[in-house]
Amino acid sequence: MSFLQRTSIAITAVAFFLPLRHSLPAQNLASSAILHPAPDSWPTYHGDYSGKRHSHLTQITPQNVENLTLAWAFQTGQNAAIKSSPLLVDGILYFTVPDNIWAVDARSGHMLWHYNKPTDDGDHIGQRGVAMYEGWLYFLSPDGHLTSLDAKDGKARWTVQVADVTKGYWTTMAPLVIRDHVIVGVSGDFDNLTGYLRSIDPVTGATQWQWNSTPPEGTPNSTTGGMTWMTGTYDPDLNLLYWGTGNPTPVLSGKTRPGVNPYTCSIVALDPDTGKLAWGFSVSPHDTHDWDAVETPVLVDGDFQGRPRKMLMQASRNGYFFVIDRTNGKSLLTTTFGPVNWSLGVDKDGHPIPNPEKEPAPDGRLIAPDEGGLTNFRAPSFDPKTGLFIVDARPSYSIYFAKPADGEYGWAGADYGVWGNSVIEAIDYHTGKIRWSHDVGPGGSGAGVLTTDSGLTITGDAHGNVLALNTSDGKTLWHAGSGAAMQSSPTTYELDNRQYIMTSSGGVLFAWALPETAIAKSESR
Repeated sequence: MSFLQRTSIAITAVAFFLPLRHSLPAQNLASSAILHPAPDSWPTYHGDYSGKRHSHLTQITPQNVENLTLAWAFQTGQNAAIKSSPLLVDGILYFTVPDNIWAVDARSGHMLWHYNKPTDDGDHIGQRGVAMYEGWLYFLSPDGHLTSLDAKDGKARWTVQVADVTKGYWTTMAPLVIRDHVIVGVSGDFDNLTGYLRSIDPVTGATQWQWNSTPPEGTPNSTTGGMTWMTGTYDPDLNLLYWGTGNPTPVLSGKTRPGVNPYTCSIVALDPDTGKLAWGFSVSPHDTHDWDAVETPVLVDGDFQGRPRKMLMQASRNGYFFVIDRTNGKSLLTTTFGPVNWSLGVDKDGHPIPNPEKEPAPDGRLIAPDEGGLTNFRAPSFDPKTGLFIVDARPSYSIYFAKPADGEYGWAGADYGVWGNSVIEAIDYHTGKIRWSHDVGPGGSGAGVLTTDSGLTITGDAHGNVLALNTSDGKTLWHAGSGAAMQSSPTTYELDNRQYIMTSSGGVLFAWALPETAIAKSESR
């Protein structure tokens, strides 16, 4: 029997015998559990506040990963692909697609409850997951509302509007809980809107503060945009929240917005208690190619050029890899990690210098990377044991056109991809050099990356295969077909002395583990 046949049978069995709703014992997540996650938890979108997506679990190793098998699978029955990272608290997984949340037993894959909030408004392009505070979950729906639910039964407590869809906003991200703040961002694309972050009281739903990424409307020579699409990170020692912001608008025309357009296409550091800006670093000054800088700002403490540093690392959509001192926003390293032809180099402060000849034009300009970027929403991983920053990248070229008649609003142009290929790259953060590159096929894989202390890199390819690579050299150690391309980032946890690796493809959530006989044999040695 083929793997896909076995998977189909497992999915059918799980889906057929699902109970409609269970009321669970009270679920509770303490703040300390996010600061120092236990092996049996994945308590926030990135696994912890740092964004490393690195696990200290070691049961599954390069030596035994070839024995990895399907423990269970859960089918949502929805058309939407799973793009969320499941939270794991007290043995329960919580994951999402737009308008829907499921609570699933992490050992068996059986559904415990399902929440549905049908909405027709907003863009249903994806939903990244939920956040948890004490016994309550927080979920953003495409219609710009934040809903709080009781984690034990999925019943809604309250719903508040955080973005106005009638103006062109929508919401996709997983909220981030920092003490008594639920931090949410907003999405939007074609309209001249201001991006922002908002802090919500987890008990009442009241707004605590809002930080806008662009100046107030009417400011001369200013821009709009700067959407806050993806979940940020947090340093509890510095008490600073780090977030990436999106492109300015008009998207492909900069004639009405001269200058660098702060704080769009930037990494910003904020005080989570007040929303006050500590510093901002422009990743794509005066962006005219739709290269959001919303990729994960990964926080790493370590040595850099002989000195201990508190660093922030980002592989950005524009093709540059940045290492920044996160205490002050000063550049430590800026270098490309793939084909880039739009800049004239890097200035003394580590900012790429845009080449005016590579701005979109009526007769077209060949640009690398394309509008999708050298990377995008796929989460990277940092392995502290090897010092490798591992990212799902897509070297590409596109022809950008400007439409002068549309130059003062909206998109103001178009781009047409001409070539692209996906790779998993390992970047040495000390130098920016590529240590290895693993080809995963044409198109885009959509998969993020997970690394483990045992030396594994878990990801996916463009053909729907789940991959386990050797972190030291990028070679394939194991793969399994999942029926559709991955569009989420893998996670892992250990329950009852069994390590699970979670992936999703299409509308199916997969749990992979070693056979129990193999675990018992390993322990007896």
